[in-house]
Amino acid sequence: MFIIAGLGNPTKEYEGTRHNVGFAVIDALADKYNISVDTKKHRALIGKGMIEGQKVILAKPQTFMNLSGESVRSLLDYYKIDEEEELLVIYDDISLDVGQLRIRKKGSAGGHNGIKNIIAHLGTQVFARIKVGVGEKPKGYDLADYVLGHFSGTERDTMEESYAQAVEAVVQILGGDIDGAMGIYNRKKKEE
Repeated sequence: MFIIAGLGNPTKEYEGTRHNVGFAVIDALADKYNISVDTKKHRALIGKGMIEGQKVILAKPQTFMNLSGESVRSLLDYYKIDEEEELLVIYDDISLDVGQLRIRKKGSAGGHNGIKNIIAHLGTQVFARIKVGVGEKPKGYDLADYVLGHFSGTERDTMEESYAQAVEAVVQILGGDIDGAMGIYNRKKKEE
């Protein structure tokens, strides 16, 4: 079984913000594979289902971004999941262009407080992740205001395409081909 955790902030006011792209990818997966992500457990909204023959739990931690590790740790402990083999975390990255994906098998938090908290709770940096680019913060902007802001109209179109690509990448990773997914998606924007 895989746990796929998309990071974001709960409550209506954060819907559609840059910081909530992890939730958006979970919603895209849920829609495509008909999984209801509406059960409140482990400080998250979760849904169980199948994606291309693989059992999954889709999770949207409800702890607010900076405490995401509390929910992820609880899920891993309850379902006896090995974070190095069966956890995939999806989240926003301000160092990538809007809509650009970057897949990693491990790594530091890179300044992302949600990932920092997950690493602290798991005691390891070794878990798969899909970073979804939300664009670099413009000069003079406060970082929190930027990531809690909404996408422009043209950016929203780009992000919809990106969510569809992230779903494809998830399927490839679940199929055991994270290296192949990295080869495709980590260079996609550079070529365009």
